[in-house]
Amino acid sequence: MWKKKGFTLIELMLVVVILGILMTMVIPRMVGRSEQARKVAAQADIEANIATALDLYQLDNRKYPTTEQGLGALLKKTTTPPVPQYWNGPYIKRKFPRDPWDNPYVYVCPGIHNSQDYDLFSYGADGVEGGGDDITNWDVEQE
Repeated sequence: MWKKKGFTLIELMLVVVILGILMTMVIPRMVGRSEQARKVAAQADIEANIATALDLYQLDNRKYPTTEQGLGALLKKTTTPPVPQYWNGPYIKRKFPRDPWDNPYVYVCPGIHNSQDYDLFSYGADGVEGGGDDITNWDVEQE
């Protein structure tokens, strides 16, 4: 008697159909997750990573870098006035981060929205101000 080895065409078709059904349920849930992950990464940079470096700079120098000095003052002692006397950096370990859309973060000090310290933000996916996708350090009700 023959011992049957392998799968029949019907068994293979059944597996393909089951995989197709699973894919139609899983793929729509994954679409859009990469954009959401980028927003979360930018928010983490703004609220934690860069903010911590700026706070350390401010702790050493008694003020945040000016807009003219920019975020580059966290990497290298600036010669742009007012020159920090107690610079003890670099305050950030790697080359200055860009937002997840590969655009520079925007830094303004003194801030327009945070007049006591600084405004730090990303223009988001569209790369332009406004449009509802900007990620900022002054709007706490962002998604």
